[in-house]
Amino acid sequence: MVKAQIKEVFKIKANLLVRTEIDILENEIIEQYPDVLDILLRDHTTQKNIFWATDNYEHLGEAYCFSSPILPALITGDNGNIIMPRVHKDKILQQIRSKEMAEVFTPSWICNAQNNLIDNAWFGRENAFNAEIVTTEGFRTWEVNKEIITYPEGKTWKEYVRDTRLEIACGEAPYITSRYDTTTGAFIPTENRIGILDRKLRVINENVHTTGEWLKAAQTAYKNTYAFEWQGDSLLLAREAMLITFIENYTFKFGKEPLLKSIQYIAYIISWNIWQMDGLKGVVPNTCGDKIETSVELFGEIQTKIVCEGCKTDNINKHNGIYCLIKDWSNKDLKTGKTGRKIKFIDVLKKSRK
Repeated sequence: MVKAQIKEVFKIKANLLVRTEIDILENEIIEQYPDVLDILLRDHTTQKNIFWATDNYEHLGEAYCFSSPILPALITGDNGNIIMPRVHKDKILQQIRSKEMAEVFTPSWICNAQNNLIDNAWFGRENAFNAEIVTTEGFRTWEVNKEIITYPEGKTWKEYVRDTRLEIACGEAPYITSRYDTTTGAFIPTENRIGILDRKLRVINENVHTTGEWLKAAQTAYKNTYAFEWQGDSLLLAREAMLITFIENYTFKFGKEPLLKSIQYIAYIISWNIWQMDGLKGVVPNTCGDKIETSVELFGEIQTKIVCEGCKTDNINKHNGIYCLIKDWSNKDLKTGKTGRKIKFIDVLKKSRK
């Protein structure tokens, strides 16, 4: 019944979909920014593409099943409208995803209020970026502080840009970049945005005035902004939103788009920092669990059931799945000598608990 509902929803939406400002079309990414979509689809832990990790698309064929990789051909050309923001999904499909995957998206005013709490602590004062307000109609929103941001004694704008932040189970990443309200679909102009990355880029816009220094500072901001998500479609939307945010801010600052090589490098950073993971286990989704191990002995093959110790004991360090890798951009890889050392995400958790 549920699968039939999903199939009908997709058929209706394909016929009715009208493009809005919040849409990021994969066809346009391919046409305007060569190789960028391939970069955004990459999973560096498995050295393959991210995968669907949802049954919502399986009616479209085997290539769209839960464990199938998301390939450019599956979401471009005539398939260019298959992946869409949650706000464009039918209410029935939204309810199905909420029930099955606890997918609930947060209004921008709540994202802003919670991000403000983090900044209140960092700045030692309230309303550094904006003031939360309630309109006469009773709607919650914010009023942007248009003055240049000032910093507490002993801190600088560069430290703010380098401050490492993480959004867990990020969905379309509304806490990181608020290009649109994920619950209403309302587009938010660049200068009014309230996400973690939006704030870092605002600080850069205020303090850097040459393209070279701006790009360097923006790369630092992206290298210190992390998030993970289970479902492949939401993960791609999050990655795309962060990429377009980079382009929009550069254009807002300099009146033109950045060079392709700069866009490609930001996409590469995003592909590392926004990754696909089962947040409860620290592994690639559905790679963990009881497994059958086959061994050949004198009298034939013997199959042994291997129980996942992590699942059995609820110990995140004992799972038998593929533990997710991220990059520590502040340190060099000992093997390659290049900036950015590969580490397991769970090792970060171990370090933070010490």
